[in-house]
Amino acid sequence: MKTLDTIQKFAKVGKILCKIIFIFSLIGGIGSAIGIFSLAIIPEGLQIGDTTIRGLIEESAEVSLGTCYASMATSMILCAGEAVLCKIAEKYFINELAAGTPFTLAGSKEMLRLGICTIAIPLGSQLVAAIVYGIFKLAMKDVAALDSSVFGSGSVGLGIMFLVTSLLCRHGAEIAEKEQDQTPKIDLFETDSTDQFK
Repeated sequence: MKTLDTIQKFAKVGKILCKIIFIFSLIGGIGSAIGIFSLAIIPEGLQIGDTTIRGLIEESAEVSLGTCYASMATSMILCAGEAVLCKIAEKYFINELAAGTPFTLAGSKEMLRLGICTIAIPLGSQLVAAIVYGIFKLAMKDVAALDSSVFGSGSVGLGIMFLVTSLLCRHGAEIAEKEQDQTPKIDLFETDSTDQFK
């Protein structure tokens, strides 16, 4: 039972981390959207003294306006993908904690879904982000080359781990069900009819 308690503690930590990452992903996505909107509405940016925000970015950071647009659009897509994945993972942890064990058929199916989503959503959002970045590169001048370091590949390994773990949990649930079916059921109210006449 100590192992199960440890698993449940990890599930609680996982649920909390999912909420935190979801909030940060929302902040990142909304911040990127606000940045794109601000640059579109005020092309020169806010003015502080004699310098503008746009001028400060272009001169100090040596980043063109096109690169800013493309980077913020990419960031918005990646943050949206991360937020969706965090919600799916949080739902799994909530249901697992409610069940009290990961060894249920419903829980193993949900973990299988989480594994597939952990692989598919980041890869899908990275592909869409790369396409959007390419469109900005074609449409605008001086857009820097796409920095591939923003695309992590760890999600594939994590997704495969979830898939394998879901099979282990399913096997455990099947064993538990089999043992429960083989346990003899005793009816306390059942009496032998011959005893009534003795």
